[in-house]
Amino acid sequence: MRLMALITAAFVIAATGSASASQVLYDPFTGRIVDLFSSGGRAAATPIPREEVAYTGKHRPGTILVDARERRLYLVLGNGKAMKYGVGVGRPGFEWGGTKTITRKAEWPTWTPPPQMLRRRPDLPRFMPGGPENPMGARALYLGSSLYRIHGSNEPETIGQAVSSGCIRMLNEDVIDLYERVRVGTRVVVMR
Repeated sequence: MRLMALITAAFVIAATGSASASQVLYDPFTGRIVDLFSSGGRAAATPIPREEVAYTGKHRPGTILVDARERRLYLVLGNGKAMKYGVGVGRPGFEWGGTKTITRKAEWPTWTPPPQMLRRRPDLPRFMPGGPENPMGARALYLGSSLYRIHGSNEPETIGQAVSSGCIRMLNEDVIDLYERVRVGTRVVVMR
């Protein structure tokens, strides 16, 4: 539904010529922001670019570190390097910290809002199949037996913000990259 609305809006804008040069749309399949006019339909830069950075910490290669205050996720690569990603984190009252383990991985995961969330938001669907309209995005990494996940998002504007119910959100293109780099059993350290 949401994807169809974006596609329809793009065609209406193109047909009427009423869009400015900065008209952009989000492509939920790739997780990229697409500027339909000034970039010729190519993907524009993501809000927080993924990048390899220096790392001198104590954690072993393969460890995921989430710095909730900085709103960044680091995958320790080894040889003094880490891959840094922008993330969305838990809003006030939903912050958490500690160590978890990835116990499951899923591509285009389904979503069943937990009872706690449904009490806060009774308007939410009881179940949502995987796909571009699902708020879990393109991939999900399940953290132990907790309700928390590292997952993609169909709301790229939330990356870099504290807006979730405790999950760690990533751009779809970034969670796909991370998903390919880690395995079940990976240690995840969340720092507040």
